[in-house]
Amino acid sequence: MSRLLKPKILIIVAGLIFGALAAYLVKWGNPSNMGFCTACFLRDIAGSLGLQSKGPQYIRPEILGLVLGAFVAAFAFREFRSRGGSSPLIRFLLGAFMMAGALVFLGCTVRAPLRLAGGDLDAIPAIAGIIVGVIAGIFFLRKGFNLGRATKMHAVAGWVMPVAMICILLLAIFVPMFISKSTSGPGALHAALWISIVVGLVIGVLAQRTRMCFAGGWRDLIMVRDTYLFSGIAAFFVAALITNYALGYVHWGFIQAGTPEAAKYIAQDNHLWNFFSMVLVGLAATLLGGCPLRQTILSGEGDTDAGVTVLGMLVGAAFAHNFLTASSGKGIGANSEAAVILGLVFCLILGFLMREKTA
Repeated sequence: MSRLLKPKILIIVAGLIFGALAAYLVKWGNPSNMGFCTACFLRDIAGSLGLQSKGPQYIRPEILGLVLGAFVAAFAFREFRSRGGSSPLIRFLLGAFMMAGALVFLGCTVRAPLRLAGGDLDAIPAIAGIIVGVIAGIFFLRKGFNLGRATKMHAVAGWVMPVAMICILLLAIFVPMFISKSTSGPGALHAALWISIVVGLVIGVLAQRTRMCFAGGWRDLIMVRDTYLFSGIAAFFVAALITNYALGYVHWGFIQAGTPEAAKYIAQDNHLWNFFSMVLVGLAATLLGGCPLRQTILSGEGDTDAGVTVLGMLVGAAFAHNFLTASSGKGIGANSEAAVILGLVFCLILGFLMREKTA
């Protein structure tokens, strides 16, 4: 047992459990090839809360479980710390642009390998984009990029996100009249609430204990040749691939936009913008210090900067659907290219300007 609890073993075990659960969520009711996606699930929550009315609308309990699971784990292991104040406005905007990029590809750094594990080859240019974005972020980190140091805050500040998630969970359970819920499309496909919340809690605990990050793994592998976080990504992919094969969910090939398969698997085949959109996601995640999953987990640990980033992702999701920058099974949105270019320009400007001066 003590050997299993060693960090390098634990993150592999966590990745295997995460990958298997992400694949099984499809069998339990979630959309095909979207058993788990932090960005898509936050988008659905934004729709259910009325922030956008043109995309899927459903309070995804998995997100609530992530935050609450991280909170419980951090509190149990005395790692809950209220802190913040590290360029919150910049983090909010980076979160919004990171979401904009994810919704052009239709998946975050978690769903990209998950889509590949289901045979969707459209994920290959997206994963390549993540890697290129991370490399660009490493360039700025080596040049001294820094969003500033977080400081200790009053304990109440760190409780905001966990308490907010409990309130949203109550909305998911009782579904008052002002909560929107899709009756068709991906927003209407979901596992039972109790299954989703349990899976979210399990992943939240595991991700908190292992510091799992689907952008940080590439960053550490490339920047310092550290395989710790990357081993979690690899284990996740292997487990998802094996589970998908066992369930009969693997169908290799590219998915053509506008076809029934594209609508079913929620994918589009614009490889150029799939690549650049995920360059934006990888770059923004590296500048932020964590992918959408990691930011969500940190928000449960008392990190108010991560909480601001998550709020930025929610607003970014609403913006993406309200202003037609999000893709669909029919193809990229009318303003997708503009959103990705604007996001990349914003990140590049930050990378060059927000550098610590060395003597």
